[in-house]
Formats: sequence, C-alpha cells, structure tokens
Amino acid sequence: MSARIYLLGAGAFAVGTSAYVVSGVLPDVSSELHVSLTAAGQLATAFSLAYAIGAPILATLTGRWERRTLLIAALVLAALGNLIAAVATNYPVLMAGRVVAALGAAAYTPAATLFATGLLPPEERGRAVAIVFGGLTFALVLGVPAGSLLGPTLGYKGVFALIAVVAVLVAVVERTALPKLPAPPVVALRERFAGLADRRVQIVLAMSVLGVLGAFSVYIYIVPLLKETAGLTGNVTGILLLVYGVGAVVGNLIGGRATDRFGSIRTLIVLLIGIILAVSTLDLTARSVVGAGIALFVWGMFTWAFNPPIQNLLLELGGGLLIALNASAIYLGAGLSAVVGGLVIQVAGLRYLPPLAAVLSLIVLALTLTLRRDPALEDIEELEHVEADAVAASPSS
Repeated sequence: MSARIYLLGAGAFAVGTSAYVVSGVLPDVSSELHVSLTAAGQLATAFSLAYAIGAPILATLTGRWERRTLLIAALVLAALGNLIAAVATNYPVLMAGRVVAALGAAAYTPAATLFATGLLPPEERGRAVAIVFGGLTFALVLGVPAGSLLGPTLGYKGVFALIAVVAVLVAVVERTALPKLPAPPVVALRERFAGLADRRVQIVLAMSVLGVLGAFSVYIYIVPLLKETAGLTGNVTGILLLVYGVGAVVGNLIGGRATDRFGSIRTLIVLLIGIILAVSTLDLTARSVVGAGIALFVWGMFTWAFNPPIQNLLLELGGGLLIALNASAIYLGAGLSAVVGGLVIQVAGLRYLPPLAAVLSLIVLALTLTLRRDPALEDIEELEHVEADAVAASPSS
C-alpha cells in the first residue's frame, strides 16, 4: 500500500483527534473556565453537530475544488480551530474554536477518502478507504486517553495547541508528497440525501445514531465516572482508556471478519447483546483498576465491532453515498450524547449513564430485528453467507 494513503490516514487522525480530546480534560476545562461539567461536555456536542451538518454541505460547496488544495485548506482550517481553542480565555471563544475545527474535519475526511480511491486501482480501493477511516477511528478512540494523559502536563490549552501543530505539519507534508488530483464529478446536495427515502435506510441510520448516542453518552463522561465508581484519576485513568482503545481496535477487526462470515444482521444481534451486558454491568465491574480495565476492554471491543456491519448494511442498500450519510449519523449521535448525558447527570447522576446506554442499545436491537424480517435483505445476507462458506472451504483459503 502506498505511503501516500497512510499520510491521508494521518491527516484524518490529526483533524479527528480534537473531536473527543476535550473529554479527557473535562475537569480542567470546567475548573479553569468556571463552567459546570455538563457545560464543558457540550464542547464535544458543538464539534459533533458542526461535523454532522457541515460534512454534506461542505462536500457540495467544494465539489469543484482540486483535491490536494481542498485537503490542505481543510487541515489549515482544523489547525485554526484548535489554535482558537488553545488561546481562548472564555467559554464562548472555546466553543467557536471547536466549531471551526469540526468544519475542517468535515471537509477533510470525505475528500481524503476520494483522494485515496483515486490513487489506486479498483481492487485496492477498499483497503485505502479503510486506512483513511482508520485514522479517524484511532482519533475517536485515542482522543480521550490522550487528553487525560497529556492534560496534567500541558494543560487543556497545550493539548489543543499540540493538535494544531500536528495538523499544520501534516498539511506541509501532504503539500509536498501528494500529487494534484482533479475534482470528481459533482454530486448535488439533493442526490446525497436521496437514499433517505428508503425506510430501511432510515432504520439503519437511526440504529447508527442511537448506537453512538448510547456509547458516547457514557464515554464522554468516562473520566468523572471512573473517579466516582472506583476513585481513579490521573495517569491510571489515561492508561485504562488506552485499554479501551485496544479493545476498540480488536473489536473493529472482529466486526469486519464476523460480518464477512455471518452477515451484517446476525453479527449485529450478537454484538448488541454483548454491548447491553457490558454496559449495564459497568457500574459493578469498574470498581477497581483490574475490573475497570477488563470492563473497558470488553465494552470497547463490542462497541467498535458495531460499525463494520452497519457500513455493510448501507452498502447493501445503496452504496457509497449512504456511507457518507452514515458519517453524519455517527457524529449526530456523538453530538447528542453530551446533551443527553449531561441531562442524565443533572437529573439522576453519573451512575445512571450506563443504564441509559443499555436501554438505547435495546432499542437498536429491536430495530435490527425488524430488518431481519425484510425479505430482500434476508436474501442478500443469505447469499453473502453462502459465498463466505465457499471461500472458507476452498483449498486456497
């Protein structure tokens, strides 16, 4: 695989890291800016909603731009947003910086994906897309532990400044290493949303929103939650969140393999049962360092195995434009999670977040079961299952 593809993935990591790095420094933001913990959590909401709304709009507005120019502009915009956050002396300015950084990320990721597919022949494009989205995945997974580990040393302003520097460095390298690439055929905004007319697409995107909402309503507040349940703080929390990240990487691989082998719907049913069990018992299992480590690994594994079968379902239903809509759905769910989680904290307390996530996962499981009864999807799933069995049984495998 070309090093240029990994460079594009590095850019996705740079613009995406600022999405949830704030969650690892929530106590510092709350203390320094004299705002509540839930208000600090809304910084993640601002980023996520700006990304969800901005991604399809920016993709349309910049559709005629030369691709390398667009990538550099997006990285610079993301860097600017993080720089604003780094120098902010009050909450509104910090919020504005988060929105600007989100728009940079929203412009970069789809463009980087198309750039990657344009550099390689069709038979290698799937892996190229996986590498670019892998950068974004690692950003989402590692953002919170990075904030937790670096925050005590650099402060939250130093963390945002570091992300800005990384984004600029990647922009400089991409300007040197990447070739110019003409813009692809322009897709109108109406075409991007045409798939929403399909009831099954609506259900799958709703599953994506609710699944992410359930996961991140807990994950965004995981640092104060671990402090309350097990008295864990500082570097111990950062290490535990890295354990969660390892579980997420393992889960992503397992989710992809299981989807290929058993089909999307069968895989989702098993995963959702695992998520429900893991998150509903989190308050009981995460009461010591060892217990929290095991609980976070298992929860991260099941949670991040969720995305591959969802993506595959959307490909079965309509292809690449639906994948782009799913990116907005993911960030919509993540954005709502800080709001919903904050309300639960205010009304009931931190320890009620895991039960909330379990209930939302139960709803997603119910939606999955409705899709299982769809004859067209059932035929596709069965065909894929037969093909997977044939590949597994072939001598070359």
